[in-house]
Amino acid sequence: MASIVQQKTLSVLPTRRCNASCRNCGSFSSPSARDTLDIGDVRKVIAEAHALGFEMVVFTGGEATLVPDLLDDGLRLARSFGLQTRLVTNGHWATTREIAVNEVRRLAALGLDELNVSTGDEHARFVPLPSVCRAAAASIAVFGTAVVTVELRSERSITKQTVLDALHAEGLSMDEIAGLNIIESPWMPVSPFRVETYENGHAVDRTNLSMRSGCESILQTYTVEPDGVVTACCGLGANIIPELHIGHVSDPDALAIAVERSEGDLLKLAIRYMGPEKILAWAASLDQSISWEGMYAHNCQACHRLYRDERVRSVISRHLKDIEANILAAVVFDEALYPAVISNAARASNVN
Repeated sequence: MASIVQQKTLSVLPTRRCNASCRNCGSFSSPSARDTLDIGDVRKVIAEAHALGFEMVVFTGGEATLVPDLLDDGLRLARSFGLQTRLVTNGHWATTREIAVNEVRRLAALGLDELNVSTGDEHARFVPLPSVCRAAAASIAVFGTAVVTVELRSERSITKQTVLDALHAEGLSMDEIAGLNIIESPWMPVSPFRVETYENGHAVDRTNLSMRSGCESILQTYTVEPDGVVTACCGLGANIIPELHIGHVSDPDALAIAVERSEGDLLKLAIRYMGPEKILAWAASLDQSISWEGMYAHNCQACHRLYRDERVRSVISRHLKDIEANILAAVVFDEALYPAVISNAARASNVN
């Protein structure tokens, strides 16, 4: 059976070990964490991803640079298959500009295509902002571009502007900084019932619900956790949601089975094509005891609520079939009709 979502990504967490110990870490990583994938399993799952037509392999963690043998071997293998690669890191290794550039060049020679550096008030307790900027500057020097993801919450000292100022202090020109993509992402509590405070307009409510889209991760990214569990997304805290566990890396055809199981799950389809916030609002319309407005800025935390709140689970169990036709119509539109319209428009533009 052909897969619904064509462009897929394999996310590999080679270890949960990290030099940082951030509060509310979505991957439950820390210096004391010891879960680490076997190198044979890393090779196996990358080969499976290639065979299934996946387009990219992302190495994340934990801090993947703390297991260089696994990271280096995975990059080499991904390149041999022609897969695009990305490394998500906190940049702790960028202690000087020279070291940072040499390390990014080394990784690029092995097969790395993109570098994504994470920072914010939590990360900065363990990795100073200048190290993050040196890592980003090295990525710009080697790849011409870099991504920096910044924690977003109401009270914080590190913002997009702070990062830009720090990059200027590192001596980057305006042309070099133009190659930088800074993404501000809500820092979320792992518990779906704890409410973080955000700047106005970030938490979802009925005034901005229509602007929320489906989850682009679920059914598109398949993650191998350090204990070998395969999950149906790269979402924060996905490893503590049993319903997102769809196999183990040691299983024969682990990724193929994971894709088949996931794409046959109506709730996962609804999360992808409606989004967890809209499902939560829909559930609340059927059970007015369910509160949701102003509680969630990050869709992963709203997704946790779908799976861990018994009242929400009850509504989904009893009524999800009622909107099955709407969900499947969204699947057809997003995966068939809309791409066809864009393709036809592009062909018409080329002809003219």
